[in-house]
Amino acid sequence: MTATDVVITGMGATTPLGGDVASTWDGLLAGRSGVRRLTEEWVDKYDLPAKIGAPLVVEPSEVLPRVQLRRLDRCQAIAIIAARQAWNDAGYDMPTDEHESVDPDRLGVALGTGIGGPVTLLNQDDLLEEHGLRKISPLTVPMLMPNGPAAHVGIDLRARAGVHSPASACASGAEGLARGWDMIRSGQADVVVAGGAESCIHQITVAGFCQARTLSTRNDEPELASRPFDTGRDGFVLGEGAGVVILESAEHAKARGARIYGRLAGVGITSDAYHITGSHPDGVGQVNAMTQAVRTADLSTSDVEHVNAHATSTVVGDVGEAAAIRKTFGDGVALTAPKSALGHLVGGAGAVESIVTLLSIYHGQIPPTRNLDELDPKVELDVVTDKPRQVELSAAVNNSFGFGGHNVALAFAKA
Repeated sequence: MTATDVVITGMGATTPLGGDVASTWDGLLAGRSGVRRLTEEWVDKYDLPAKIGAPLVVEPSEVLPRVQLRRLDRCQAIAIIAARQAWNDAGYDMPTDEHESVDPDRLGVALGTGIGGPVTLLNQDDLLEEHGLRKISPLTVPMLMPNGPAAHVGIDLRARAGVHSPASACASGAEGLARGWDMIRSGQADVVVAGGAESCIHQITVAGFCQARTLSTRNDEPELASRPFDTGRDGFVLGEGAGVVILESAEHAKARGARIYGRLAGVGITSDAYHITGSHPDGVGQVNAMTQAVRTADLSTSDVEHVNAHATSTVVGDVGEAAAIRKTFGDGVALTAPKSALGHLVGGAGAVESIVTLLSIYHGQIPPTRNLDELDPKVELDVVTDKPRQVELSAAVNNSFGFGGHNVALAFAKA
């Protein structure tokens, strides 16, 4: 490693499979599903076509005190939970007036969200209409603003090198890591708390996605609904979750004797400039993002043995991404699609799946893709299914693509 390398020293997550990284990883390896039938009253009240989702398995109320939760949007709460886990995993103590593990002026945050706090906005609007001004929380705006998760993490850890909140739809979490990588390489920070969070399983988002016909309606078999690359796929499953990693310069990490999981070696960010929801039919933006990630990592495409696919389980998107991967890397890479088990975590997806990609390298295991009974013949790639694949990996790429044509590819490598 060189002094300018960016390494990962800590990881944290709360997802539909587990309340931390270990339980989430174990769930993926075991082939479990976090998708279930939604029980909220509004599901039946509005007779929504999609009645399934992938909610958190550990409620924030089990981790944070009630007084604190009342001041936070759910998205902000899970960002704090994942960030504290990652901070602790990296071997750092929480800052106090007497002690700070990292110089605050050299500590940054880059934590994205795709949607932010609209649940707060809608709930507060209901209170205003029903009960008037006096029932409205004075914290309404801080709770709904999209930079809220990043801001709260920055305050919690006393980060003063800059707090950034990318909002690039389903690519937001991955762009958080990309921004952190850039902060360290440019000398702006020594340590960056990076990732993404989302919690918006709500009647308006589900209804909107239903109207766009992008959600799976396999309501009678929730665990079988998310089917990336399968011929029977009929849409994605909306989930919620947060993932956070601690990025450090290799020099800083080695100086304190930190455990290093691996390197965030390269980053690729492009935009399609084509359609607000659909990706470019030729996949040019996706190909360019993956190519950039490999180039900035000083790798060749032949060095990449594994791709953690964005693969949401939509009819068009999965095939388009597969074609872009094949065009970039050929047909020799092994794919996996964690959304088959996790659902789609939107702004949290890129961060949680980056953790999965990193762990695949660290442990030499690629988790299987659930529900892949019949591979779509248009995919033409090696998709890991049925059971984990034991394989030594030196480099892998994680893809995250978002509405608006946002493409982010991250290249990870062994330390």
